[in-house]
Parts: sequence; structure tokens; C-alpha cells
Amino acid sequence: MVFTGDEFADGGGFIAKTLAAQKIKANFFLTGRFYDNPKFKGLIQRLGKDGHYLGPHSYGHLLYCDWTKRDSLLVSRDEFTDDLSKNLSAIGNFGKQFAKPRYFMPPYEWYNESISKWSSDMGIQIINYTPGTLSNADYTTPDMKNYRSSEVIWNSIIEKESKSPSGLNGYILLVHIGTDPKRIDKFYNRLPELLRLLNFKGYQFVKIDQLLN
Repeated sequence: MVFTGDEFADGGGFIAKTLAAQKIKANFFLTGRFYDNPKFKGLIQRLGKDGHYLGPHSYGHLLYCDWTKRDSLLVSRDEFTDDLSKNLSAIGNFGKQFAKPRYFMPPYEWYNESISKWSSDMGIQIINYTPGTLSNADYTTPDMKNYRSSEVIWNSIIEKESKSPSGLNGYILLVHIGTDPKRIDKFYNRLPELLRLLNFKGYQFVKIDQLLN
């Protein structure tokens, strides 16, 4: 389980409580703005204390490349490096055990070969969510053309698990730690049910460094 966050954290406490109750370790890729937000300090400390993986998601949630021309960069190498370095510093402020995260989930989960190389040059490996479900659409609001309800998202996960030959083995399933207040139908509220179901089916939840190692 992977959770990303930037400006919203309304599901943070509920998610942390759910993971603790089911004894699951998850992964949180948060922007530097999230780490530096005083309102979220207690939540981040709890996530770290509970043993979850804390990683970077850029400092300012930058869009690295064009949506339609992916090879067209929208940031320079210096801008990228400075932004990611600020994100890493913000993580390090929560303890030396978090000072050198190895894995990085890019903002918008959108990047190209140049971003991958620049990350590697900094000693950071890019990861992304596994496609095939609509879990990453839990940020959408009713006024958006791509809006997906929690029921639609839930069904996409269950269908993928049941119809794929490998199920969700090795899957990186992304959910947001918080969403815009305009989205009342919060998918994270269904997290306890989802985790119980997948546990019942025999899945184990691990931190990203365990999965990729």
C-alpha cells in the first residue's frame, strides 16, 4: 500500500489507525510542503513511529514534463535537483532514520527518461504505482470529467484481483492520504474493508524496500 500527499491530509489519522489495527506497514510518499506543514507534524511523527516507509514526492508537487509530449521537460535539471533536495531535507527533519530514503514517487506519477536519470544520479530510484485499477482516481471530485466514485474504484480493484492470473501479487496500490473537501465520497473510508479482504485472500503487505529488494 502506497499513500501520497501534498496539501490534504484529512484521511491521515484514520489511515494510520486502520494500519495499526491490522498490523500493516505501508508507504507514504509526501511532498516537502506536506512535511513542512505544522498541521501535519503530529501525523508524520506517528507514521514514522509506527514504522511506515516515509519517502519523497517532490517539494512543490512540480509537473516535470508535458502531459501530451512526455519527452518535453518543464523543469531544468537544477530546478529538479533543488526541489527534490528540499523534499529530502524536510524528511530528514523527522529523524536520521529517514534522512536517506532510497525510493521516490514523482508528483502526478508522471516523469520521463531524463527525470529517471537525474533521480538515479542523486542516488534515488523512481517507482510508480501499478496500473490496472482506479485506486489513484480517489482524488477526483464530482466536477471533474474523470471523476470516479469510491464504488467504481472498489470494483476496479476487486475485478483486477479476481481476473488477473497473478492477482495483486507484487502490486503497488496507490491511495491518497487526503483529498479535496469537494470530494465527500472518501475512498480511504473503505480501507479497513479492503485490507481485511486482501488479508483473507492471503496477501501480505510490505514496505517498498522489502518489496523491491
